[in-house]
Amino acid sequence: MLTALDHVQLAAPPGSEDLLRAYYVHALGMTETPKPAALAGRGGCWFRAGSVRLHLGVEPGFRPARKAHPGLRVTGIDAYAARIAATGAPVTWDDALPGHRRFYSADPVGNRLEFLEPHPEAATGIGT
Repeated sequence: MLTALDHVQLAAPPGSEDLLRAYYVHALGMTETPKPAALAGRGGCWFRAGSVRLHLGVEPGFRPARKAHPGLRVTGIDAYAARIAATGAPVTWDDALPGHRRFYSADPVGNRLEFLEPHPEAATGIGT
């Protein structure tokens, strides 16, 4: 029986770890977590913020997915979008998901990321 989502793994090109660290730590505010010794030699890096875990694994011949992406819940979405935009990363707002505010961004290697926050009335059931 499934009980939780442990992590999401995204791909990245060889040698991109420093770019990824700059984005995931400085732009997103995540913490890098050490990879187990048995996996460290494969390259890539792992990040965490609260219960959210993202793993970036090296993939020779990497091409970013155009549609696939993790959807990450945030609080204070306007401030979070401003923080990301201030690093030069793209922020594209989208209002197509009822009950939520959301935007998309991309990490330095082109991985698509969705950031969303439920409208307060959607989270409490008020107005539904």
